[in-house]
Amino acid sequence: MFDLMQSLVVATVMVAGTVLVHFWGLMALIRILGESSARRRARGSHFGQVSLILFVVFGIFALHTIEIWFYAVLYLSLGEMKALEPALYFSTVTFVALGYGDIVLSPHWRLVSAIEAANGVILIAWSTTFMLSVTSRLRMLEHDWLDKPD
Repeated sequence: MFDLMQSLVVATVMVAGTVLVHFWGLMALIRILGESSARRRARGSHFGQVSLILFVVFGIFALHTIEIWFYAVLYLSLGEMKALEPALYFSTVTFVALGYGDIVLSPHWRLVSAIEAANGVILIAWSTTFMLSVTSRLRMLEHDWLDKPD
């Protein structure tokens, strides 16, 4: 019973930490987008819109990378992995819910990896929703983009 509670506490702390990282990261992206929107509107260029979308994509990728690294460092600190590369590999495969199964955690900590997978799916869905929102807002800035030419 103590093992279960210990795993649940560790997993809960990790979920809370990664959700906070994700939240603050997305808020930073929103702030940067807001600051650059006036310049983008003044230019009115498609290059500006494309560069903003790419910025958001790379920003989201950076957030997921940080979150994956948090779990990898956890697995190293728990002694579940002996080196950084397998810890990163396992964390990445778990975070994106791919789960090859070629590397597994001990029964004591395997619940943490299952919760990492659920956490990763939720954060990836959140990122997808954010990206869709950014893209749709950029499309709304275009003038008469649905009108057919005469």
